[in-house]
Amino acid sequence: MHQPRLKIFNGKIITPYRIIPGGAVLVTGNTITAVADKNIEVEDAVEIDAKGNYIAPGFIDIHIHGGGGHDFMDGSETAFLKIAETHAQYGTTSMLPTTLSSSKEELLQTLAIYEDANRNNVNGSQFLGLHLEGPYLAMSQRGAQDPKYIRDPNPEEYKDVLSRSSCIKRWSAAPELKGAIEFGQYIKSKGVLPAVAHTDAIYEDVLVAFENGYTLATHLYSAMSGVTRRNAYRYAGVIESAYIIDEMDVEIIADGIHLPPPLLKLVYKIKGADRTVLITDAMRAAGMPPGESILGSLDNGLKVIVEDGVAKLPDRSSFAGSVATADRLVRSMVFMAEVPLLDAIKMITSTPARILKVSDTKGSLVPGKDADIVIFDSHINVEMTIIKGKIVYNRQPSHVAV
Repeated sequence: MHQPRLKIFNGKIITPYRIIPGGAVLVTGNTITAVADKNIEVEDAVEIDAKGNYIAPGFIDIHIHGGGGHDFMDGSETAFLKIAETHAQYGTTSMLPTTLSSSKEELLQTLAIYEDANRNNVNGSQFLGLHLEGPYLAMSQRGAQDPKYIRDPNPEEYKDVLSRSSCIKRWSAAPELKGAIEFGQYIKSKGVLPAVAHTDAIYEDVLVAFENGYTLATHLYSAMSGVTRRNAYRYAGVIESAYIIDEMDVEIIADGIHLPPPLLKLVYKIKGADRTVLITDAMRAAGMPPGESILGSLDNGLKVIVEDGVAKLPDRSSFAGSVATADRLVRSMVFMAEVPLLDAIKMITSTPARILKVSDTKGSLVPGKDADIVIFDSHINVEMTIIKGKIVYNRQPSHVAV
């Protein structure tokens, strides 16, 4: 079916460098064809009055497990599609579905389901590939990952997994494990981004890992070492290493809970918007009411309770997953961490686009790029989400005139 041209006008357009008041964006098919600093006259276009709200690039979530009552490990195409539709309501226009540590068989099944879901995903956030989180993790930093699946990198296993699918875009692992450097070298040679995660590494380990392709720190502060002591001597952990290595990118669960405002401010102060990515790391309870839920797959998952805007273990001894949505991440950075809106948006648009090497088509409102657009108000409440020129979420249909 032919998509009508769209004209979005009367809004504050967010670019990577400035905000254009009273601007307009023209979309033809699935592509942005014009960005102007005033209203432009166009015939035969569906007109969208932004009502003075912000017009921004669509949000890109490079680490997400679920939402809307579903998890990517559920083993169904429906789960993939429902998660994509749920997060589109909160401004996410593309994402990296993320796995948990599992058996090889379960992982291969997830790869196969991804391929089918990707073909049939027409109403939700686009899939940009898969992020494998585990199973090559430090047992001491496993967090909510199931210990029975955690293991050292196995060349026979990971080479076979990568030979089965071209959809894997990043793989998170602990770089201090036996064989982890060779693993990083191999997956990098196949175009997959190695990321440091669930790790007790020290600076010396991280530096070697960085030199061999591990250029991203997975959910900084969560499930990783800080300053540690061994035989009375202090060592810098992964957190300090990420700060020391200027070129290392970091991602943060910016829900204001996993990282409280002072730590959000510290990450921004040291790493800046060009090296920091906002992620939801959301589990199935994102976009759902508080109460009981399951972290991981329905069959093998961990029972959790959702309250106070976060998932906790039933005994409330620790967090057990994020229920954040992308709009909440931006809201936390702007209102809790006091980060300028331009930089908060950069951390969930152009910076993740660069890391995933999709900057040619995603991450900014530029003619020729995909028409992935989100309109939100001054409190970062999403009014409309447009994915490749198609309106997939509209809070107030009266804003659209044909």
